[in-house]
Amino acid sequence: AMANLATKAGVTGQRLHIHAPIIALSKADIIRRGTELGVDYSLTVSCYQADEDGRACGRCDACRLRRAGFEAAGVPDPTPYVF
Repeated sequence: AMANLATKAGVTGQRLHIHAPIIALSKADIIRRGTELGVDYSLTVSCYQADEDGRACGRCDACRLRRAGFEAAGVPDPTPYVF
């Protein structure tokens, strides 16, 4: 969908603007901000290989980054990990 939008903008001579407000934030900053906004992180899954019950592997890059982000933010990680 994004490629189609970019192609259309290019063909019609329009400018394409991508708004990414959290791009410069660290994982810890994103977690802190989400906590301030009331995000229920127990409903989120980052794992590349989560099982059918939503349990994270705890070993993939996404799991390691998530755990490190929660630790750095000082926020308990509600993720159910398999290990």
